[in-house]
Amino acid sequence: GEKPMKPRGTLMSLNPRREPDLSGWQISIVKSSGKECLLSVTSSPSASVGIYNLNVKTGSNIYKPENGDVYLLFNPWCEDDVVFLDNEEQRKEYVLNDTGYIYVGSAYSIYGRPWNFGQFEEFVLDACMYLLDKSSLRMSSRRDPVLVSRAMSALVNANDDSGVLLGNWSGNYDKGTSPLDWIGSVSILQQYYKTKKPVNYGQCWVFAGVLNTVMRCLGIPSRCVSNFNSAHDTDENLRVDIYLNEFGEKLNRMSLDSVWNFHVWNDVWMKRSDLPSGFDGWQAIDSTPQEQSQGAFQCGPCPLKAVRDGDVYLPYDSKFVYAEVNADKVYWVIKKVHGKDKYIKISTETRGVGVNISTKAVGQDKREDVTAQYKFPEGSEEERKAMQKASSFIRPSGMGIRARFASTISVDDTDSKPAVLHETVSKTGLQLEINNTDTLYPGNPLELAITVKTSAPGSWTIHLAGSCQLQSYTGKIEASLGYIKETIKLEGESEAKVPLKIAADSYMKTLASVEDEVLIHITAIAEVQETNDKLTKETTMRFEYPPITVQMPETAKLNEEFACAFVFKNKLNVPLDNCKLLVEGLGIFKMATFDQGDVKPGRIIKSEVICTPTRVGEKKIVAKLTSAQVKAISVEKAITITE
Repeated sequence: GEKPMKPRGTLMSLNPRREPDLSGWQISIVKSSGKECLLSVTSSPSASVGIYNLNVKTGSNIYKPENGDVYLLFNPWCEDDVVFLDNEEQRKEYVLNDTGYIYVGSAYSIYGRPWNFGQFEEFVLDACMYLLDKSSLRMSSRRDPVLVSRAMSALVNANDDSGVLLGNWSGNYDKGTSPLDWIGSVSILQQYYKTKKPVNYGQCWVFAGVLNTVMRCLGIPSRCVSNFNSAHDTDENLRVDIYLNEFGEKLNRMSLDSVWNFHVWNDVWMKRSDLPSGFDGWQAIDSTPQEQSQGAFQCGPCPLKAVRDGDVYLPYDSKFVYAEVNADKVYWVIKKVHGKDKYIKISTETRGVGVNISTKAVGQDKREDVTAQYKFPEGSEEERKAMQKASSFIRPSGMGIRARFASTISVDDTDSKPAVLHETVSKTGLQLEINNTDTLYPGNPLELAITVKTSAPGSWTIHLAGSCQLQSYTGKIEASLGYIKETIKLEGESEAKVPLKIAADSYMKTLASVEDEVLIHITAIAEVQETNDKLTKETTMRFEYPPITVQMPETAKLNEEFACAFVFKNKLNVPLDNCKLLVEGLGIFKMATFDQGDVKPGRIIKSEVICTPTRVGEKKIVAKLTSAQVKAISVEKAITITE
């Protein structure tokens, strides 16, 4: 720091011939002969993290060695360190692995987006040290990973402190880089360190990717975690209200709450000596700017165990994280009655939010499901108890409406019970299923189907409405593509399949005009005439894309060049305009961009990079193709570099 002082623990004076220093630092003479002396210095496990200067004092001389800066980090290999992680495989993954995946897509169509964390690349450590200096942490607070990770969750977003990344969900990224065009954290942190100005632009997976790099770089074990159907519950009432019109189309303008298809944050590993015992281990932190916490856009660390057990009074931000994985969805249909809007509550879904919580598996290129670390199995006794406990700390709102103009609304809502809601099992055994009957390629018609099932004896008349919309991952509707309204008659245990087909022309314009990746969102509402039972179901699917192939040897030698080629054939029946290929290989070559122009159907593009590996071991090359119509086709390939 600026003024090293002994009482603050920022100045250590170590003498091998004196009693050990109280600071926990140790010094000893390894060997001594004549005028030469070899000393060993061991830092304290509770030392503050940062850049130390080394001075050597002999008699009245003070010697300042060149390159005398010592970068001190948290140490998960040291048993007495608060971030100690007692598992070598996990340390290799969560601290040393500089590549990985961030899981995106939708709950039942998850895919891994390769991401280069690059915590060992040039200027990344310096950028992290700059962020520590920029944080308002006292020097003595820098030994505490709880305070450091919280401060970094604030500094990775630029909302209130000119931090690393500016968030942008507007769909217009002309003044910077589209969030979909990053393939790793390195170029972001290098640009930030060089300019000291926020980098444009980030969305949740970019924030999480960068925060993961910062945490691993500082020595705190960290992983990116994706929560599917993530509730953004703006008033902590554990309820997200979703408004539909009578065709089943979701209405953007109404709801203050939202359910994101996925949201990505980070888990960091540490002891929580600031809490009662039992809350050590993984803690959630989130640098995506959503809500302010203690006056800044920061979130966490929040113990996963507190979320699972419903102990949502524990710091930091456990109510917010609890709601993200546990809120209920309440569906309302808005119908015009005598020229006025009438709100009819159709159903409550208690199991839709916080599913398939995902991270990269340790030591393997595959997805690990960590939902059980965040919540007990749905419907279990433990889950019920955790929910009751959490609800006692989160104010249950009445069952009124939360909309932007709630005062003038007529509500048809029969059950004004408190916030713990259960799904109604209907008298007819009514069920809805939504699926695609053909692969969803951009440029082809979307072939979808809604299946209606009944299981109870009797004759049933079912009014079905189904709609198809395009939405961004935050749940924002970009376009309504079409709907069906049909009346179906079913007897006893039977089913009917109703097709919903969307022509390519009705969505390709939207696909090309929106700068975000969009998902296909289908909502169905069924009402049984005889019993007045109502049911709603929604699902989100993603488009399928042709692949990029990487041509290169399986092994290469250190400092010897080799060629790596990227090949893409446009197998879609629409042209891809303004194609860009982004490639990066940590320890092999710096990030490069190839502008490919417009790629007509059937055309093949090929780009080649000549690489010279600078580090040994298994390295990964990542490539991503973006265009006006298709936002993110990625691929990665491993190569082993030997000496």
